[in-house]
Amino acid sequence: MTDDQDKDLLKRFRDPSSRNMAFRELVNRYQERLYWHVRRIVIDHDDADDVLQNTFIKAFKNLDRFREDSQLFTWLYRIATNEALTFLKKKRKNIFVSLDDVSYALSSQLESDTEVSGDAIQLKLQQAILTLPTKQRLVFNMKYFDEMKYEEIAEVTGTSVGALKASYHHAVKKIEAFVKQQF
Repeated sequence: MTDDQDKDLLKRFRDPSSRNMAFRELVNRYQERLYWHVRRIVIDHDDADDVLQNTFIKAFKNLDRFREDSQLFTWLYRIATNEALTFLKKKRKNIFVSLDDVSYALSSQLESDTEVSGDAIQLKLQQAILTLPTKQRLVFNMKYFDEMKYEEIAEVTGTSVGALKASYHHAVKKIEAFVKQQF
């Protein structure tokens, strides 16, 4: 999506007569990309749908105050990321387990999920990703799957590019070690 198209969409959103149509267009533009970003964090389809719905509700409520200091999609990614992490924290509190145990539960859920397609290698990759600390997992997902630039990830996470590069490097090494151990 180009910045010009996003600027036009924002302009139409700020006009009360075209607000709803502009927001529907925003959802259509970014829904699939954000869904898969959230899905890789929370794993479960239904949970991802709930988080995505909360993301768009927050975006709708706050879009008037979007200052355009960043790109619209990175702003949406930040909201989606925060909503997904908040969801995982609530899930952890509700079942009184550590975040590592939540990752184990998500890994078990991944194995039984009929919506996840792919072969054994893809499944092992997803399981390896779930063993990463949250920050490394987010950085890996955004860089590897979403093909985002470090500068864009920095906008989403509020982390320096150097720290992101280090996190990605460590994530790749841990994933490689996990996969080698499995085969």
